[in-house]
Amino acid sequence: MNIPFASFVPMHEEIRKDLDAAFKKVVDKSYFIQGEECEKFEEEYAVYCGTKYCVGVATGLDAIYLILKALDIKAGDEVIVPSNTYIATALAVSFTGATPVFVEPVIDTYNIDVTRIEEKITEKTKAIIAVHLQGRAADMDAINAIAKKHGLYVLEDAAQAHGARYKGQRVGALSDAAAWSFYPGKNLGALGDAGCITTNNKEIADKVRALGNYGSDYKYHHIYQGTNSRLDEMQAAFLRVKLPHLDKWNQARRKIAEAYLSAITNPLIKLPLATSADYEHIYHVFVIRCDRRDELEKYLKDNGIGTVKHYPVPMHLQKAYEELHIQEGELPIAEEISKTVLSIPMYYGMTDEEVAYVIDALNKFI
Repeated sequence: MNIPFASFVPMHEEIRKDLDAAFKKVVDKSYFIQGEECEKFEEEYAVYCGTKYCVGVATGLDAIYLILKALDIKAGDEVIVPSNTYIATALAVSFTGATPVFVEPVIDTYNIDVTRIEEKITEKTKAIIAVHLQGRAADMDAINAIAKKHGLYVLEDAAQAHGARYKGQRVGALSDAAAWSFYPGKNLGALGDAGCITTNNKEIADKVRALGNYGSDYKYHHIYQGTNSRLDEMQAAFLRVKLPHLDKWNQARRKIAEAYLSAITNPLIKLPLATSADYEHIYHVFVIRCDRRDELEKYLKDNGIGTVKHYPVPMHLQKAYEELHIQEGELPIAEEISKTVLSIPMYYGMTDEEVAYVIDALNKFI
């Protein structure tokens, strides 16, 4: 049996007619930037997340960057970032001229360890970015309490957490503003690059919208030195088709996760935490750990099972961040995660037989 790490085929075949109709609708209107589809998606996604405002942008990276710019984060400032996340989170900070300050995760949740945040706060610290990694929410109550104590902004990087809940509330409405990516592989993915921000703060929403439109609040009137980062009509139309299906797709992922969690019994493999009432996981990826990760990766490949390593080199050891002068061994938890994690197949449309095949292969690994 051959099982890819991910497949869009079952999802897209189910909604193919609606996707085709959305494409035709946008083409027939001949209006491709800042039109009705984008406006309606922003309204619908804000309602879904439980926020007052949603602003479409071009990418998830832009979403973080534009929020930081709207909060006037600049050179000389510092922003707390988890040491275990995709590099886009840190890059957005760097693009403002500020410095990302890495804080280690809790290894069992992969999210930032809230007990380690305060030791990294200085007079230069302006914000904390809480990443909801892999589809599990960060501990937002604790993060918000720390931020309030020190007068800091809180951003959510929700790029992997579409529909996840924290203590009953959807992520994206738990901070000053949240950044979203709709990269095709996300639980809610466009058919190309796309992103947005959500917030309950009108000033942030208005400033992000202007900053992403060349700094313009209305045509040919520029109040900021902005950039070009807008959610185009075609991607907005596709996202509008997909959004009503998101909760169903997430529930299907949870069912696969439940099967993995209950049936993978190999002592060489460490499983992720299950979903719970306080942390309603949406399993953007299903990540296991193994001290013999590279052997396991090859073994699964030889058995027709696709995998991905998220992420094989931590940010502080990337050449891009050698300027921070963080040596190997200084962030040992992020380094251990990078050496031991492996993401196994997790996507809407996996059959029971495919799930059972993955489980059986993992249990036979010796």
